[in-house]
Amino acid sequence: MILVTGGAGNIGANVVRQLLDAGQKVRVMTRDRGGRSFPDGVEVMAGDLTRPETLPAALSGVERAFLFPVFTGVGGFLDTARRTGLRHVVLLSSSAVTFPTPGLIGEQHLRVEHAVAASGLPWTFVRPDAFMTNDLAWAPQIAGGGVVRGVYGGAATAPVDPRDIAAVAVRALLDRRAGEAYVLTGPQSLTQIERVRIIAATIGRPLRFEEVPREQVKEQLLRHGMPAPVVDELLDILAARDGRTAEISPAVEQVTGRPAFTYAQWVAHRAAAFGSAAA
Repeated sequence: MILVTGGAGNIGANVVRQLLDAGQKVRVMTRDRGGRSFPDGVEVMAGDLTRPETLPAALSGVERAFLFPVFTGVGGFLDTARRTGLRHVVLLSSSAVTFPTPGLIGEQHLRVEHAVAASGLPWTFVRPDAFMTNDLAWAPQIAGGGVVRGVYGGAATAPVDPRDIAAVAVRALLDRRAGEAYVLTGPQSLTQIERVRIIAATIGRPLRFEEVPREQVKEQLLRHGMPAPVVDELLDILAARDGRTAEISPAVEQVTGRPAFTYAQWVAHRAAAFGSAAA
């Protein structure tokens, strides 16, 4: 039995589907058992990483687990996992842990990685860079006039498809790739301007990127509830990448045996969310 936490999220849902496709027995732990829909064949069990008393039942009979990083609940999970005989944990982390200055986001993930490594359980760390799904935040602007407004349009990243992140996690679970850590990117270095152009070409609509002042973007993110230190950190990362080419990791293809999905392939997969002319 393989336990998946965060099974309703962008990564976890793909992990669940890919494990089922591989013929595995899958259990999903969720806080909202009645309010979530999972594929047929999945065993759904109530549980919460921040409530240790719910974990023994969820982990009973489980050999391997995909662990979503809940920063306040990892200790209880690891203690229970040791007692119930878990043999391998694959942790979703972040590429930020590899930065010279990890920042607030990287430090939080590092604390979880250190706790997992110190637990004595066999582990694998999956460290994705920027998610392609982050660009779904542009969908309202695209629907509202076709102009994506942002800052540092020339900032390049190599965003990775959640299907690829999940595929690496699944291979790590099935192949027992213990003691390994994978930084994951997509196959292309792309600026924000280039990504808007790819969306336009893929969905068949005229779109453009419009540069706006940093403070305007900061105010928008703060209004959406993002903590000020995180906003500053994200904007500083974009500023540092402005005009530079992003590094590409070969890990997705090395682990899965197939090329990583391109940005255009991801946009085509999510075309309806961007208002495709063909949708």
